[in-house]
Amino acid sequence: MSPVTINITPRYSETDQMGIIHHANYLIYLEQARLEWLSQLGFSYVKMEEEGVLLPVYNIDIKYKNPIKFGEEIYVRISLQSKPTTRVVFDYEIVNQKNQICAVCELTLVFTDAQTFRPRKPIPEFLEACSKLF
Repeated sequence: MSPVTINITPRYSETDQMGIIHHANYLIYLEQARLEWLSQLGFSYVKMEEEGVLLPVYNIDIKYKNPIKFGEEIYVRISLQSKPTTRVVFDYEIVNQKNQICAVCELTLVFTDAQTFRPRKPIPEFLEACSKLF
C-alpha cells in the first residue's frame, strides 16, 4: 500500500483573524488521514476497540513550513514509518494546491489494553496487514 492521500478544504471556522488555518486544526486533518489509511488497510478504530485495543497518542512532532490559507485545498499524505510493535509510527506531509509543503509530522500511537491501559501488542490481523506493506 503506497502512502494514502486525502483532500481537505479547510473551513472558515478553522481560521484565525488573518485567514490562516489555526495550528490546532492540523491534528484534525492528521486524524482524518489516519482514519482513511486504516480504512484502506481494512480496519477502523471501532474494530480495534471491539478487540479491546485503544490507540492513544504517545508523541506528535509537527513542523510548520508554510501557512494554509482559507480557500486553499490541501492534501494530507500519510504512510507507515515501520512495522508496528506496541507502537505504530506514522509520517505525514500536508501540501497545498501549489504543492508547497505546509507541514510535516511524525505521530506515534501506543497499542493499549482497554481494561488495564497498559501497552500491548497489536491485534494479529492488523500486524499481519501492516507486515505486507514492508
